[in-house]
Amino acid sequence: MDWYPLKLTYHVRTYAFGERLIVDMLGKQDAPDGVVAETWEISDHRDARATITNGALSGSSFHDVVVSHPEALVGSGWNGPHFPLLGKFLDASHPLPVHLHADDETAARIYDEPHGKSEAWHILWAAPGASILAGVNPELSHDQLFDAFKRRDYESVMYRYPIAPGDTVFVPGCILHAFGPDTLIFEIQQTSDLGQTVMPNDLFGNEKSTSQWDEDIRLTLAELKTNYFPKPSPGLIIEREDNRYAIGCAGPYFALERWNLRRTHHQPVHDDRCFTISNVGETVAIRFAGGEELLGRAQSCVIPAALGAFDVAPLSQSADLIFCYVPDLQRDIVQPLRDAQFEDAEIAALGILPI
Repeated sequence: MDWYPLKLTYHVRTYAFGERLIVDMLGKQDAPDGVVAETWEISDHRDARATITNGALSGSSFHDVVVSHPEALVGSGWNGPHFPLLGKFLDASHPLPVHLHADDETAARIYDEPHGKSEAWHILWAAPGASILAGVNPELSHDQLFDAFKRRDYESVMYRYPIAPGDTVFVPGCILHAFGPDTLIFEIQQTSDLGQTVMPNDLFGNEKSTSQWDEDIRLTLAELKTNYFPKPSPGLIIEREDNRYAIGCAGPYFALERWNLRRTHHQPVHDDRCFTISNVGETVAIRFAGGEELLGRAQSCVIPAALGAFDVAPLSQSADLIFCYVPDLQRDIVQPLRDAQFEDAEIAALGILPI
């Protein structure tokens, strides 16, 4: 197989919290009319599996290629039920529901699923005063939390933090969270859509019955953990020549970096892992031994592990990219940041790392 960067179809979700920021502000092409709350850019989730749209594999199911070529696509030694990363653009023109997602242990125990959903939000745009709610006061009982949720008094039990463009927030499974309004993000997560919410309405704004709302709160509390407190981080910056690399978050499931390139970036051979690239700036060229692929604004692609070395070249004055992968935490995150003179406490604040 002669590998190349894989472009995919994207899946749209029309949840009530969204409007048209992904289209009007980010510049997403070919989006449908109406609400575009989320575009699932890289997805092998069973309810939203992508199709490859370019090259020799055009028209093929992304899932089928992942299953048929797990090591070549995802990385040497890898095997799993689906591609491990799910990347999306998300429009929180209105507040998201207060909710959580199962972690791996909870996903296996309650849902018989292979893993849960840790995630991270990278803030692309946020209006002045925009904020997140994340984490719960660990001293409160479930009865106290239940009463607060029934009063819709989330501020009394959760923590609110201001956000700004360029921030990243790492959110493990089972941690209660929400953000919006007036926020546009890129989200990287495990491939899962498990979730519980404490809200009186569903994701499409439909009101629940009292009994359903109460049951949803109880189910959320049964999964809730209070051992992690997500906070926005501007990331840790490494500069090489004229290029700027911001490591926004890192953990066992993914790392997220924001790249601002003024010169061509060279990525060496990487047969142990793949990458996803989402472009939030002007068109770039991805050049590899077999040719060249252009990646336009608000487009994403998967770089197979077997592709070999490649270059990312700005076609205008600069490039602005989000680069995600499953890291070797010591090799890819901890040691390079220590070499760049960052303190261990700063590195540990990026997520869940073996510091």
